[in-house]
Amino acid sequence: MNIRNKDFWVGMDLSFMDEIEHGGGRYYDEEGNERELLGLVKEKGVNAVRLRIWNDPVGGFCNLERTVGISKRIKRLGLHFLLDFHYSDKWADPANQWKPAAWEDLSYEQLEQAVYDYTAEVLEALKKENALPDMVQVGNEITPGMLWNEGKVDGEAYDNDRQWEQFAGLVKRGIEAVHAASPDIRVMIHIDRGGDNASSIKFFDRFEQLQVKFDVIGQSFYPWWHGTLDDLRGNLHDLAARYGKPINVVETAYPWTLEEPEGSKWVMNGKEGLLPLPEYPPTVEGQQRYLEELISIVHAVPNGLGEGFYYWEPAWIPSQKEWSVGHPNNWANLTMFDFEGKALKSFAALAGQTAK
Repeated sequence: MNIRNKDFWVGMDLSFMDEIEHGGGRYYDEEGNERELLGLVKEKGVNAVRLRIWNDPVGGFCNLERTVGISKRIKRLGLHFLLDFHYSDKWADPANQWKPAAWEDLSYEQLEQAVYDYTAEVLEALKKENALPDMVQVGNEITPGMLWNEGKVDGEAYDNDRQWEQFAGLVKRGIEAVHAASPDIRVMIHIDRGGDNASSIKFFDRFEQLQVKFDVIGQSFYPWWHGTLDDLRGNLHDLAARYGKPINVVETAYPWTLEEPEGSKWVMNGKEGLLPLPEYPPTVEGQQRYLEELISIVHAVPNGLGEGFYYWEPAWIPSQKEWSVGHPNNWANLTMFDFEGKALKSFAALAGQTAK
């Protein structure tokens, strides 16, 4: 018997929604009726939304001002809200954890204070609009550290006690600011090792040793980068047993097509890295099957510690050629909408997953 957790987050990262709407992109239900995105996905079973925030992005989207506006819409609909601090002016991920331009010349002590002050500023702005997040990520996919090079822990020259202490110090200051804003906001620590148990243990053991106090483990899991569903299952079970913390698969996706329209180039554009065929083909049906199995794996984490998942940018449709992030949309075959913005039938995987 599969016992459903009391609270289970069926989430989506919809950070591109603002830019898509601003540029004239539209969304439709399966019958072709134009719909507002947040209301549509809530109707489909989504109960949580994640947004990223950048310090001073060149394109202007995902900054504080625009995040406040979208956050108010999320809260008005009663959706759980996860805010993802990148602490950068652009993408922060395992290959890029670069400081915001305004912080580049700060000393380490000044950098710690900047993390605190910026986190506090953002949360205060949201608090004034009754749009505080329910959960905050202090950093995005911070497996190699963050705010390089002071907080870098990746590579032989940086994987040492001093660097880990500096990295942990930066994270602690972010957590301190979250707690000061509201004791009710939970803190997630997010890495990108969904199918890699050894690397996950190394990271979270270090954080335990350095007494980084947080509430939730977040993992990214993309099969073409992070292993098989069995790898994910084994890792989540082990992390739950070791650390006793709730776990979210906070980023995931699967292709509904490998078709590349002229001028497009997808991140996942070949069969290498897909899960075994024919169970998980790159089709709408295969995407639905993938989601059903991933949800089952998260639900089955022992002791009810599998808290939920977030699909990464399921609504990033190719509605425009130029994007504020400075590169083309390379994700539109991994969405849960077709190229014209019509909801795919794979949304059926979400039905009935949240607590009754």
